[in-house]
Amino acid sequence: MVTKDFKERIEELKKKKDAFIIAHYYQRHEIQEVADFIGDSLELSKKAAQIKNNLIVFCGVYFMAEIAKILAPHKKVLIPYKKAGCLLADMAEVRELREKKKEFPDAKVIAYVNTYAEIKAEADIICTSANAGKIIEKLDADKIIFLPDKNLGTYYSQFTKKKIILWNGYCPVHQRITLESIKRVKEKVKNALVIVHPECPPEVTKIADFVGSTSQLVRYVKNSQAKRFIVGTEEGTVFKMKKEAPEKEFFLPDPIPTCDQMKMITPERLIKALEEEIYEIEIDPQISEKAKISIERMF
Repeated sequence: MVTKDFKERIEELKKKKDAFIIAHYYQRHEIQEVADFIGDSLELSKKAAQIKNNLIVFCGVYFMAEIAKILAPHKKVLIPYKKAGCLLADMAEVRELREKKKEFPDAKVIAYVNTYAEIKAEADIICTSANAGKIIEKLDADKIIFLPDKNLGTYYSQFTKKKIILWNGYCPVHQRITLESIKRVKEKVKNALVIVHPECPPEVTKIADFVGSTSQLVRYVKNSQAKRFIVGTEEGTVFKMKKEAPEKEFFLPDPIPTCDQMKMITPERLIKALEEEIYEIEIDPQISEKAKISIERMF
């Protein structure tokens, strides 16, 4: 629940600082309520390059704020809590990627957007969960190193004849969405469609009625004739779904998938970041330039 005082204070600070608040779907409901723009990784990447304000406050995890800084290097980009990281992004390390590239010299590298700037600088191109399939097909290579999410890579590998070399990484939140956790809800909820994110394990995506990125899941429930959905992704997404389709019912796997890192962005920390302009994103210019090339290739 957004309090009147919180909302008024945020509006006051935005005007005073010429600030634009951008937030991911996985953010707390209170944060989504005051954000100027909400989206998934692809949408946020595009928006970051278009923002005219001098100050961008990125309510998400660190690699997302990095993208905003890479695409808008002359703007001040803040993250309300600097330690809001991504365990999936932590699973890709530059030294190991360089070794893998030596092992497969004829392969090209697709780095999932859930990686840090150093990895993006080593990649040939970036992808998101929304466009990974298209990127794989359009990339001029028969052999592709895909990192860091093995589940996402496995999902899209079934739609191509190219050789996909998978990385041993995964999103802990989506990895915990198991076949059993979906079945527990299906036993209680009748006539519900199962919709899941492609970061879920293969046995989950196989039984789903629809698989898509966060924004694709939101659009699907809005346009579907169905009235009940079991939603296999981070619980914050349901807040947006209820906004878009208030007449429909949404059920989460048991246990509920929650990203503790995303939830580190609190109303108190958002206000403090705006007031004091703390936790500014800074990236080595050489790394930023290389990473920008791979991101722009995606667009």
